[in-house]
Amino acid sequence: MDKILEALVSSSHPVPVKRAIVKKVIEAAEKEVTEEQCRALYHLTTRLILVGEDAFQRQVGHQVQEAYARYHREEFARFFSKEYVIGLLQQGYGSLECRDPAIMDYLHSSLRLLISCPAVLELAPLLQTEVLRIICERPEPATCAKLAIILTDFPQCIPREKAGVLFCQQLVRAFAYFHCSASEERELREYVTQVTRVSTLVQGIWKAEPATLLPSLQEVFAVISSTDPSFEPSIALASLVQHIPLQMITVLIKSLTTDQNVKDASMTQALCRMIDWLSWPLANHVDTWVIALLKGLAAVQKFTILIDVTLLKIKQVFNRLWYPIVRQAALVVLSHMLLSFQHSPEAFHLVVPLIVPLVQSLNTDGLPNSKTFLLQLAELVHCMMYQYSGFPDLYDSILESITGLPKPSEEKIKFVLNQSAWTSQSNSFASGLLKLTGKSETGKTGLVNLGNTCFMNSIIQILFMATDFRRHVMSLHLNGSNTLMKKLQLLFAFLAHTQRAAYSPRSFLEVSRPPWFTAGSQQDCSEYLRFLLDRLHEEEKTLLAPKVACPKPEPASLSAEAIHSAAGQPVADVPSHSDPVVDGGDGRTLVEHMFGGRLSTAIRCFKCHRLSEKEEPFTDLSLAFCPSMSQPCQGAVNGGSESSETYVKEAGTRTERTVGEPALSVPDLVDYFLAPEILENDNCYFCEHCGSLQRAEKVMRVVEAPEYLILTLLRFSYDATCHVRRKILDNVDIPLRMSLPLNQCNSSASSFSSTAVPSSSSPESGENLAKKLKPSQKEEGIKKRESNDSDLEAMSIPYVLSSVVMHSGMSSESGHYYSYGRNVSSTDGYVPHPCPNNQGSSSLSKSSTATQEEIGCIDHKSTDWFLFNDSRVTFTNFQSLQNVTSRFPKDTAYVLVYRKQEVRGHHSNAGAVVKTSRLSGEPPLQKELMDAITKDNKLFLQEQELNARARALQATSASCSFRPNGSDDNEPPGSCGPSGGGGGGGFNTISRLVF
Repeated sequence: MDKILEALVSSSHPVPVKRAIVKKVIEAAEKEVTEEQCRALYHLTTRLILVGEDAFQRQVGHQVQEAYARYHREEFARFFSKEYVIGLLQQGYGSLECRDPAIMDYLHSSLRLLISCPAVLELAPLLQTEVLRIICERPEPATCAKLAIILTDFPQCIPREKAGVLFCQQLVRAFAYFHCSASEERELREYVTQVTRVSTLVQGIWKAEPATLLPSLQEVFAVISSTDPSFEPSIALASLVQHIPLQMITVLIKSLTTDQNVKDASMTQALCRMIDWLSWPLANHVDTWVIALLKGLAAVQKFTILIDVTLLKIKQVFNRLWYPIVRQAALVVLSHMLLSFQHSPEAFHLVVPLIVPLVQSLNTDGLPNSKTFLLQLAELVHCMMYQYSGFPDLYDSILESITGLPKPSEEKIKFVLNQSAWTSQSNSFASGLLKLTGKSETGKTGLVNLGNTCFMNSIIQILFMATDFRRHVMSLHLNGSNTLMKKLQLLFAFLAHTQRAAYSPRSFLEVSRPPWFTAGSQQDCSEYLRFLLDRLHEEEKTLLAPKVACPKPEPASLSAEAIHSAAGQPVADVPSHSDPVVDGGDGRTLVEHMFGGRLSTAIRCFKCHRLSEKEEPFTDLSLAFCPSMSQPCQGAVNGGSESSETYVKEAGTRTERTVGEPALSVPDLVDYFLAPEILENDNCYFCEHCGSLQRAEKVMRVVEAPEYLILTLLRFSYDATCHVRRKILDNVDIPLRMSLPLNQCNSSASSFSSTAVPSSSSPESGENLAKKLKPSQKEEGIKKRESNDSDLEAMSIPYVLSSVVMHSGMSSESGHYYSYGRNVSSTDGYVPHPCPNNQGSSSLSKSSTATQEEIGCIDHKSTDWFLFNDSRVTFTNFQSLQNVTSRFPKDTAYVLVYRKQEVRGHHSNAGAVVKTSRLSGEPPLQKELMDAITKDNKLFLQEQELNARARALQATSASCSFRPNGSDDNEPPGSCGPSGGGGGGGFNTISRLVF
């Protein structure tokens, strides 16, 4: 058979004919064949595989050998004997040298054919010796990569125990000789792939045999610290760094920098070569190790090494910024080197000529991360020019190139420089460890800022702190749904039950962000709140619509701006479910039940005294500021300096008040919102009865009070004279309790003719409220005489403050949002009886300033209030909330949420109190939500356990040393630990390390 096959592959027959005959030969493998025939075929196929003239012959060799080895495995095992393997590895085959990658491939394929045979175990000891000998001879990267593949598939062939330690050390030495001579991209990619395969093998050995880790690291340092001028180790060693556990940074760096046997020259060489590793494209954490070593040297005051290395390598590190794949790591190292080099401008001035070309390239390269990177670079440059001022000839071109980029404040620059100085480094490197933190002492969960998403975070937190709304959301049965309400329910569940300190609301941001909001930009939180409530309302209407036999006369829209904003926004497909949102049976949505109220707008003509009236729903009241008798300061929104006084003058308006005049309060703004407005001059009312424009009075009354009253202070106004958008910086007193006048119309009210009037609750018309004027004495008398015609019953509805969103800054498009909140239900501040408003006015000042005893409320603890600032949640108190604007003039209340309180002994009608608006206690967590939270909490606990083990490793590994012999017998127990003390053990306990 072997003669036929040999003649066939060497013949000139067409390839299809040859393939057909080869197929017959392969099929014959199933038949009985003598051992001599098998051996002859194995010799022939080996020759075809290793020295075949073309790809066809090598392919035939593989196919035939695989077929006969499968059916005659014992014969192949006897053929592939120890002697045969030694001959291949020591003498090669024919013209092939013993280190040729083709021989490694043949060895690998042959072992795979014997993978389930005892022969592999018999060959393992032999291969353990041979692979160690091969590695000691410093083979080329291609041969090492082939060998790594064999050892990965057959780990029993890896040397063990002492031989395993020696094997890892020699493998590190082999890495040092992995120099790249590639000139084409294809060759370079192949080289990187080969190095990666070998480093992956080393990682696997370190995991399986932790005792090999420390000797390997000692060998790495011995290689990179060599001062032999004829030897330059390859930067391929960087591929090993990413496999060293970060938890070992503190112990290893401290042991290294305090080892007296390490000379300064060797340390300098080692640090320079670690910086060279920044050029390796696939290595992670190189920057972390470089900075840790720089800090360690500063801690032991080896400033000479730091100075020499900085001046020698600073330009090389800067030039790495041109390459996007290593740019970020290089910038981290560059920043540390420049900011810590504070005794002289020499290092910074070495890179000054390189800055402008790089900035110009970043401005034009079009890469997605270039803009962010440029901001970081500009901040570093500003810090350095601040530190070394007085060189205008050097800095002029730089300043021109970074014009328009933000400049850090002087305070931030000083802080950064102070933290980065060599003299500020201690001998503890806890900052280099990745420590996880649990929830704050408040027990509340923060929200991660995903890039200018504080507007969303603050709104989510105040909705979560709306206790009854949260409970209703959590009680909904939305299993299998993909609606916005389901996303909100899941987010609320995580805020309530996660063990993380801060939760990332990325998925909720993606589905709830208005389409016109630019990702990554600051937005108006009030606009986001209206859009969110409107989306939730419209989604739920699709569920309720089929169940309502008679549709309501008018859609329960939320506000004019919300409807306009949500136009064209698709409503998510929602599954039907049988559970009503609120057990009221009136077909209203949860948003309407919790936040919906109704306003009555009435206009009375002064000539015919006829009344035109219309009711409209609202979810928030937009409160304008009263017009000031004093002229506000003029200026643009984005002007100003760092001082708060200058900001007030240049960027906003602040009403000047006389001495002794009480501060403006929220009830004052509500009074002003509900105060009568005289329609005259250019704003006259067209009376249909009179058929002409007439002076008239417009009055708005609340006829249905919401469970949660949302008040938006219209702080951002447009100045048509100066064509600028201003922020009103007036401090507004926020009462803990207040009352809202409610006017319930009886049946006679419907006899008046209806005329459509603009909704005063919409943001567009809210700013026009500043045009209101109080009625004259004559007109006031007319109103009093005809008050009986309206037949209104007035009462005051008590509210308590639930939460406040604060805006810090000078513009709605910039600044920062954070919020105050507390858990308040409808029974937390009850009053013994309703407070009738006998005067017929809407003044709230008296009721809002009533004493605690008068309104029957219990006081709240100072820990009832929480401050939500993105990821950070802290305890606070109501006094801090009241005083925040007086202490920080740019921080002003923007959105307020008040909770309606139940009136004891009063049974309301027609919407005075919404039925079933509260649930007793938190609803049980549904299985789908529980499963999601349980899964995430388990993941978090695993992360915490990893961190705890890392800290334990630091303590137990405290006596490690980088001395070549690894001896630590003369060191006191724990002398190298992060905090000293604790007992010995060194790296003998490294087996407990979790990779």
